[in-house]
Amino acid sequence: MRLFTLLLGAVSAYALHASEAGIIDWHTPHVGVPLVHSPSTAPKFHRREYDGGATRSIILAASQSNVLAGVNPANGSLEWRHVFDDDDIILAYQRQNDVVAALSGVGGAYFRLFDAMDGDLLLERKLHSPESGRLLEPETLGVALEFGLGERVNDVYVLTDGHVLRNIDRRAGEVRWGWTAPDQSSLVVYSKILATPSTVYLLGLSKSFASYTLHVTSLSATTGELVADGNIPSSILTGLSDVAVLRDLKLPELEPHLVWLEDKAIKSFSLTPRLEAKPAILKGAAYKTIEDVGVSEYGQIVATKEDGSARVISLSSEGLKVIWEYADSATLPTRSDSIFAGGLDVDGHPYIARVFWSHSFGQASAHVFAAHLAEGKGLVTGFTFPFQTSNHGVIRHVAVDTANPEPYRVLARLFLTTSTGAVQLWHQDQLQWTREEGLADIRVAELVELPERKIAAHVGVDQESFGVRLRRQLSDAQDFPQYAVNFARRFVTGSYASVSAAVAPSANATEPLSRDTFGFRKVIVAATSHGKIYGIDSANGEVLWSRLFGLGWAAQVGGNIVPAKLFVTRTVSDGETPQVVLVTQRKANNGLVDTVLFHVDALTGEDARGKSPAGDVLQGEDVVSGPLIEAFLWRAAAGRIVVLLDEFLQVHLYPESEETLSAFEKAAPSLRLPLKSGPPGQRRLSGHQIPPKVDFTGRHIAYPTWTLPFPPTEDIRAVFARPADPVASLGKVLGNRTTLYKYLNPNLVGVVTGPSASVPVSDRATCAVYLLDGAKGTVIYHSVLPSVGGVCDVEATLVENWLVYHYYDNEDGPGQAKGYRVVSVELYEGHGVDQKTKSSDLTSLSNDTVSVSIYEQSYVFPRGITTLSPTSTSYGITIKDIIVANENGQIQSFPRRFLDPRRPKQKPTSQEVEEWLIQYDPVIPDDPKRILSHKYEVAKTRHIVASPALLESTSLVLAYGLDLFFTRVAPSNTFDVLSENFNKAQLVFTIGGLVLALMVVKPIVTRKRLQERWYTS
Repeated sequence: MRLFTLLLGAVSAYALHASEAGIIDWHTPHVGVPLVHSPSTAPKFHRREYDGGATRSIILAASQSNVLAGVNPANGSLEWRHVFDDDDIILAYQRQNDVVAALSGVGGAYFRLFDAMDGDLLLERKLHSPESGRLLEPETLGVALEFGLGERVNDVYVLTDGHVLRNIDRRAGEVRWGWTAPDQSSLVVYSKILATPSTVYLLGLSKSFASYTLHVTSLSATTGELVADGNIPSSILTGLSDVAVLRDLKLPELEPHLVWLEDKAIKSFSLTPRLEAKPAILKGAAYKTIEDVGVSEYGQIVATKEDGSARVISLSSEGLKVIWEYADSATLPTRSDSIFAGGLDVDGHPYIARVFWSHSFGQASAHVFAAHLAEGKGLVTGFTFPFQTSNHGVIRHVAVDTANPEPYRVLARLFLTTSTGAVQLWHQDQLQWTREEGLADIRVAELVELPERKIAAHVGVDQESFGVRLRRQLSDAQDFPQYAVNFARRFVTGSYASVSAAVAPSANATEPLSRDTFGFRKVIVAATSHGKIYGIDSANGEVLWSRLFGLGWAAQVGGNIVPAKLFVTRTVSDGETPQVVLVTQRKANNGLVDTVLFHVDALTGEDARGKSPAGDVLQGEDVVSGPLIEAFLWRAAAGRIVVLLDEFLQVHLYPESEETLSAFEKAAPSLRLPLKSGPPGQRRLSGHQIPPKVDFTGRHIAYPTWTLPFPPTEDIRAVFARPADPVASLGKVLGNRTTLYKYLNPNLVGVVTGPSASVPVSDRATCAVYLLDGAKGTVIYHSVLPSVGGVCDVEATLVENWLVYHYYDNEDGPGQAKGYRVVSVELYEGHGVDQKTKSSDLTSLSNDTVSVSIYEQSYVFPRGITTLSPTSTSYGITIKDIIVANENGQIQSFPRRFLDPRRPKQKPTSQEVEEWLIQYDPVIPDDPKRILSHKYEVAKTRHIVASPALLESTSLVLAYGLDLFFTRVAPSNTFDVLSENFNKAQLVFTIGGLVLALMVVKPIVTRKRLQERWYTS
């Protein structure tokens, strides 16, 4: 029977063909914005040395998206990446020639070893359960990695929980020995490791009343036995940020030193196994910071004096000494603070680069210091490079790689991480490539339709004079002969546009953006949490334009822009270029929160208000002096209006004019707004209405009309509504010719609830799904679902009269097993067939709004999902599929026929077969042919956006999260386009032959009829 189900479902099912993979879709993998606040996770250049002397470089980075990756410095391509689970946070990574070691999880619960060049997982070991891990702040405190030296090159020393050290064999994965601090409840937290061939040093801080004291423990590298342990006389106020460990791998005879900043002085302590040395002080200046820039293993750190000028401190046989001071490095208002980064050349010589932005010259500068050059006296080389701060923000972090091709020449490669999430590689003053990693954190996105090529080219013709128009039309007429020839060729050969072909963007970059024949090409407008909005070509995923958000008045104190909602306020059907309005929250560093709108031309990224020059940051309009409660798009005769509600439920309109205010005043009484209210953990849903008259404040103020309190154990997790898609059919005709009319209440909203944060975590806690009448708060549908460890992981969507939700059922029993479930619910008017209540037109006062028939069915789903969405088409005629992003990094479609809640439990009758109903099977088939992403791993998808094409049969699908994935699907096949196999040439020849036959036969018939008249007369 299951085989019958699959065969019957495949009759009209759309499946991805092998020839279409990579043609009708594209995939952009991301790493995410690099973690730059800790040296243990910041980006680094790594050089692998092979036998024979050959070397190969790669850029290693851990990201905010919890990804560890290697990037090719030559072209910016992603060599490899390992995507960690969300609850398995990357805490540190360390590299050694051919391998990269990583610690993740609470307290360093998991240890992994990767191949440095291709990312193959060589070793994975669980060191302790995450539940028993020690929670420290920050998370990177108490964990460290260090590789052994000399004969112990295969040893990896792993510090976890701030007090447990293990020696792990990198080849076999076995723990050679382990050491645990005797007094785990003490105030000592170890956070650094230094390994020598004979001794392993653990460095930590001991909390005293007003400061921290350095604590050092030395262990035997062979057995792990304790050698010495004790506090170092010190008083540190800033924690480990002003503590460094210096040694010189090129001079192993030098004792390593522990260096720290205390009372504006740099102090050091020589590390010997017995810890018998005494602290020393570096005299000569007052310092405010010291920084390990990545070459501390080669005996160099950077110290910043009180005036901001920087010095390079080096380890020598006499102890610490100043070997260089960067000229003109003191803090000045004409330049930004300096960023320092250390790197090595192919011979292992250390270099330290200073990078800063010059406000006077509008460029970035780099000064690279090499201590070993100029006969050991040190040499600095410098250059400027045209970093575009108006497009990429400010530089947050720098990693450097160097080369010394000639005695007095230094070449540098700089890997920059910017405030917008972009990463760039500069070779001296030449930009090599840019990766927009901020796109790994898209908050809102919309697909915007493009105009036709002719319309796009003639935008703005309304203002042209008669002479200009005449010249333009004559110029256009020059192309007519070529057009006629091409039309004839297409007509004869049948070489028309194909729905299975790639959508090629225009070869001429100067031409305005225009759509293709079938409307498959659109602009993806996306805004990220890193202060940037993008326009992306849906044909290939290339960034067409991007704009950096301006902070307005908050630029004086600092802050960030958080996108909330994105609306398409003008489309090509309005006869002009499409525009979007982005609603954001501006959170200033002084604690103030405002609501700011950005009005953008979707084709060019220009400010639609005309107040921000093209090369400058995009300035918004402050519409609400305070936080935003809700925003929605209201379609009126005056156009599309953005309606916003502030914290006092006052209504704000954009654009706000006499026309829009008058139109809104007439429509306000018909609007119903269900809003979340109450503090976190005690949420409730309240319905609101807007009066037709303004309040004394000069604005409409929404007032509550009903409140739905949820049980004390439940809290609102999500509120969702039906998309504003067209509905082609108001009912479903059954096999017996009766009709079920769809329940299309426009005020229908869905709510997902979960365990309240105010209630202790319990396995008995439950989740729930509600469907409510948003006009009066009546519960139309309610289902209670189990939670998993107090976590509610329910994904739901609502389209037309169809509700689909997915959850994990951890309850087992007779005839039931644990697993993922999907529930399909359909709502129809009345309490039976042929009962029509016109639910789409009912007022909130009608009792028929609760007259609903509900059909519900549960199925076993193949696996967990992260999000789901229905397909969308132009007129709503095409049957809808459900598109899901599963936990395996795949985008998959499921046909509605499999999820129909009216599937019969027995063999379908003739009437049910006429409805294309198939027999119920509790398991939804996991058809690999319906995996839209085929070979791509689309990681950590958070949202799926469906958009109609010009073809009614086709829906465009955008999935975004860590990665971007775009494709198109035809749930009912491309019924509105001739088949690719249709012989158009044969049809043309057949018609031509018939016409020719008519031309030959017509005179013969005419003569014959004439002769018949002569003879008959």
